[in-house]
Amino acid sequence: MSDYRIEADSIGEVRVPREALYAAQTQRARENFPISGMKPWPAFIWSITLIKRAAAEVNMDLGLLDAELARAIIAAGDEILAGQHHEHFVVDPFQAGAGTSHNMNANEVMANRANQLLGYAVDAADKPVHPNDHVNMAQSTNDTIPTAIRLGALWRLDELLETLARFVSVTRGKAAEWDDVVKTGRTHLQDAVPIRLGQEVGAWATAIERGGDKVKFAAEGLRRLGIGGTAAGTGLNAHPQYHARMVAKLSALSGIRLVESDDLFESMQSMQDAVFFSAALRNLAMDFTRIANDVRLLSAGPTTGIAELTCPTVQPGSSIMPGKVNPVLAEMLNQAMYHVMGDDSTVNLCGAAGQFELNVMMPVIAHNLNEMMQVMIGAVGAFTDKLMAGLAVNRERTESWLARNPILVTALNPIIGYNNGAKVAKQALAEGKSVREVVLELGLMEAAELDAALDARAMTEGGIAE
Repeated sequence: MSDYRIEADSIGEVRVPREALYAAQTQRARENFPISGMKPWPAFIWSITLIKRAAAEVNMDLGLLDAELARAIIAAGDEILAGQHHEHFVVDPFQAGAGTSHNMNANEVMANRANQLLGYAVDAADKPVHPNDHVNMAQSTNDTIPTAIRLGALWRLDELLETLARFVSVTRGKAAEWDDVVKTGRTHLQDAVPIRLGQEVGAWATAIERGGDKVKFAAEGLRRLGIGGTAAGTGLNAHPQYHARMVAKLSALSGIRLVESDDLFESMQSMQDAVFFSAALRNLAMDFTRIANDVRLLSAGPTTGIAELTCPTVQPGSSIMPGKVNPVLAEMLNQAMYHVMGDDSTVNLCGAAGQFELNVMMPVIAHNLNEMMQVMIGAVGAFTDKLMAGLAVNRERTESWLARNPILVTALNPIIGYNNGAKVAKQALAEGKSVREVVLELGLMEAAELDAALDARAMTEGGIAE
């Protein structure tokens, strides 16, 4: 027996792997686009399958699709939604514009699996379920792919938000634990006025919490679906009730709150909702990059750097230097977040690349959005659990840096004046003395008054020294 079968489409015959659930158009895409070796993300397979499973039910209810065929398509769709047959979704994300190959891959897989459920072999000449006539009924690539983009992102939204919430919770716990640690603040990478470690780390949590709020806000636009616009937004070949019924059915099947588009033409032409959501993920990546860099700098050392923080030891840090430990989770987070930012740049450029009634760059938009969420969820989850949860403070080092900080003189400005303060700071730094020693030497303040004014903890509460 040969390892392939012959399938045909409007162009002609093509050899397809014998056991494949896909058919001619998918095989042509495999041959035409052997680009990256990447396959669709599970979120995309889920979303495109959900659309076609819902369409079969809606078209059956509208009396347009034979009930037996519809039930077979629905059953095939339910299997795929449960995680089966994903190995048959094989089209590279870098493909012909708009995602026709993705769409036909789904149509062919669901049609052939439905035929199998009806008792027909994939190479049977009289298979009753047709990928275009039945699985793709009332649909076009031009409305299914933008809908799949939206659904795929929404499918993992709660998972992403829960991952962010876990980071916020763990980080706020560290901030509370370290609220008594007074340390040297740093601006311009130089010594600055004191700050509590709890204040510094608490700000990380607040930044990510606010970033998560922006993601939630951006996701609202994704809930607006243009399914039913078919090829150009007119709804040609779709029942007048199809759009509304599809949105309701997709919402019921997914458990995701969805709404009808108020302009099917805009929903097909414009990618701004996807671009806006991508930008919200990029903003999160920006802040996570900054936080990862702070962790790396504050843990630098341990003997020749700042070393105020100590990262958990999770693996050896060098193949040649015994005992070396690196901040590997922070390094990983940097790389992951740079990747997310790069994905966003691509989404942004692709969003601007549409013409007239369609944006042909949708396959890459879909792939990158799904990838951004996958990388964000995985990287932030690992960083939270394997680094933040075990991050420790070096109190002795923190106190040592603070004691040597000449910028403590800032608190004395209201008493001795800015010029005298600058003189004290320069002399303290030049002579390796403390601010207290120099102020007393210069006779600028009495000891008791000076000690009260140099209370570092009080400096972190704001106000004016008296």
